[in-house]
Amino acid sequence: MEHWLDREIVANGRLPLLFFLVGFLLAFVFIRISVRMIRAEVRWWPGNITPGGQHIHHVVFGVVTMFASGIALIAVYENASQGAGAVLATFFGIGSALVLDEFALIFYLKDVYWSDQGRASVDAVFVALAVTGLLLLGFQPLELLDITEWRENPHLAVRAALVGLVVVNLGLAAIVIAKGKIWTGLVGMFVFPILLVGAIRLSRPGAPWARWRYVSRPRRMRRAIEREKRFRRPMIRAKIYVQDLVAGKPSVEHALTATEEELERIVQAAPAPISTHAGTSGTMVGLPVEGDST
Repeated sequence: MEHWLDREIVANGRLPLLFFLVGFLLAFVFIRISVRMIRAEVRWWPGNITPGGQHIHHVVFGVVTMFASGIALIAVYENASQGAGAVLATFFGIGSALVLDEFALIFYLKDVYWSDQGRASVDAVFVALAVTGLLLLGFQPLELLDITEWRENPHLAVRAALVGLVVVNLGLAAIVIAKGKIWTGLVGMFVFPILLVGAIRLSRPGAPWARWRYVSRPRRMRRAIEREKRFRRPMIRAKIYVQDLVAGKPSVEHALTATEEELERIVQAAPAPISTHAGTSGTMVGLPVEGDST
């Protein structure tokens, strides 16, 4: 383990990234335990910070910690050792965890921490962990782009080929995301074969790609809906259960019920795209007009 750490992490300059991940994980676990203790009204556990009756969310402390450690990282970037960078990265990870744990508050601009909408915070944390883990393992975004090759090879043809590969990579990522496969697009930015498979396979039925390409092809839309229900049900069920577990209220019954509700909500045929030319009513064709019950 020690040799692997020296060879893969320290030698490749990833020690600050490792400490960022450790700080992120520890802070996230701590703050989740803390909010549960506060919600359970455990007497010996410190409660919410409410000076003058104003509740201060922990996202505020996260923003301050990220700002201070981020500025320090920038200031010492040129001359700092990996050790100093690791210490600052730890604090940046702590701040990031505090911020992302209340991502739903930022997104919805209201306190939805314990509601279903609060699961967005857990999703944001999982995304951050996935990206950090891939970077720590040596994967890089835009896998087809070799920065070293770009810097060391001045030939125009080589650089043009590298730019072309980047365009292909980004184009496929855009297609995958347009097909509604956010996680596939994210991971595919690091592992190109996953991106390629995601671009070839069917779109999710409610995604923009299905709206543009499948509305006039009902057979393909039907296949997309059937595939979505078949493959997404166990993943959604597991995701909801894990989210409930992290949020402090695990329930198999709720996971089963919430899965079917979410499937009914998301597994729907995309509506036809609105055309850009005006109809006889003066509105764009496809837009509902007043009194139209369809």
